[in-house]
Amino acid sequence: MPARKRISLDRRKVVAKILKQRDDLLLVTGLGAPTWDAASVEDNPNNFYLWGGMGGAVLTGLGLALAQPKRRVLVITGDGEMLMGVGGLATVAVQKPSNFAICIIDNQRYGETGMQETHTEHGADLAKMASGAGFQITSTVYTAKELSEAINILYTASGPVFVDIKVTGVSQPMILPPRDGPTLKHRFRENLLGSVKPHR
Repeated sequence: MPARKRISLDRRKVVAKILKQRDDLLLVTGLGAPTWDAASVEDNPNNFYLWGGMGGAVLTGLGLALAQPKRRVLVITGDGEMLMGVGGLATVAVQKPSNFAICIIDNQRYGETGMQETHTEHGADLAKMASGAGFQITSTVYTAKELSEAINILYTASGPVFVDIKVTGVSQPMILPPRDGPTLKHRFRENLLGSVKPHR
């Protein structure tokens, strides 16, 4: 087995750097820490937080990308959640949404259930899984230089693209955005589509 690469990237700083240039990006975040990371940057009405939807971030993002083909859609989720929904990568690859990017914040842990090790700690390669599913652009990021290159890919490359960013397992404080599902749904929808008049 090859020697493991050193992991030094901080998840909060990584997400802040990714979202620094977001403009009108539509963002879907997975359960737990990825949501807190995004909220620590800004509770933006273009953020759709998946409270209690573990395993569903990628396919939620896919539906959004297909419904809004003129908008860039980014999913930020964790390795644990991606492993639960890994079959969705094949669906994304078949659909080929050019405006869709997936970013995994990979700390090799299940943060929601006690920081148990995920399979990525033991060699499971999410970028290779995405490539095997049919993604043409995939990468695994360990360094600040690789991160800068990956951010450019997330925003500009024709999708679907998949980037797995290795971060340390250091826990960060919770920064909680709104948690009420209907409120978040209506806020996101109204910001995207405008006010919806009730049917009569």
